[in-house]
Amino acid sequence: MTGEKVRQQLEHCIESYRAGILSEEMLNEALEAAKSSDERRQDLLYLQAGSTSLTSEVHGMLLAQDGEIAEEIPQAEDWPYQTVLEAIRDGWRVVQFPNQALLLDETRTFGLGCEFILEK
Repeated sequence: MTGEKVRQQLEHCIESYRAGILSEEMLNEALEAAKSSDERRQDLLYLQAGSTSLTSEVHGMLLAQDGEIAEEIPQAEDWPYQTVLEAIRDGWRVVQFPNQALLLDETRTFGLGCEFILEK
């Protein structure tokens, strides 16, 4: 259950309390809804960009959603985000910026571009 649904259920409990009809069963349902909303898994989005700029073009991506890695990654033109900033605007939060130490010596870097890790 989403956080919005939990909020609505709690508001219903408040209204029922004010009307004098709140029951233990209603509170238990709200408690179970809150517990189930906590069981969501973290979603991670790895974006490889051409530079450390949030507006730099994305060159690669990997999505781990609901505990599973996305099997099929669409072609670049069909990616949901063409820049890191687009992902941020869609609610993704940056948890790791590119390691700039890897950019100091181009002969010793590994990976594809500058990797941003985002989560929901």
